[in-house]
Amino acid sequence: MNGLWLLVPFMLIRFGLLAVLSREAVVRAAHFAPAVGGERVACWIYQLSNAALFLYLPFLRVRTEQPLPLFMGLICYFGGLIFCTASMTGFAAPSGGGLRTGGIYRLSRNPMYVSYFLCFAGMALLVRSAALAGIVLVFQISAHWIILAEERWCLETFGADYRRYAEQVRRYL
Repeated sequence: MNGLWLLVPFMLIRFGLLAVLSREAVVRAAHFAPAVGGERVACWIYQLSNAALFLYLPFLRVRTEQPLPLFMGLICYFGGLIFCTASMTGFAAPSGGGLRTGGIYRLSRNPMYVSYFLCFAGMALLVRSAALAGIVLVFQISAHWIILAEERWCLETFGADYRRYAEQVRRYL
């Protein structure tokens, strides 16, 4: 199977499900928090690594000859899709004040990024590509800097409510 097919369920959940649940949420999801200093560079690296991942996968094939990497890849991939579905559902329906703290957001302040990493790491395992794994690693490291910018924006926007939330819920898992 061509690696491109791994992107189809991800895209349907990431964009299709979110659009069905809330068009306004699609706009919010596309918004990047204001970046400062090195965060701007990280944002560009994030976008480039995202593009590299999407452009490289069609040249790869899912490999099934070794059961352990296949099994691990399937667990990561489908776990990421499930986590992505839960995070999109929660993101589409924030509380009255706009801060999302229920559902999967009780486990992680950044479940979307966690789901992307799980899903993309699963893809790298399924196609058994060290280069794709490297792209995923660069993607995740740059995402951390974007998360720092988003958390700063959340603190400025939601104040003490976000501070209490951040004290109770981990950044990732």
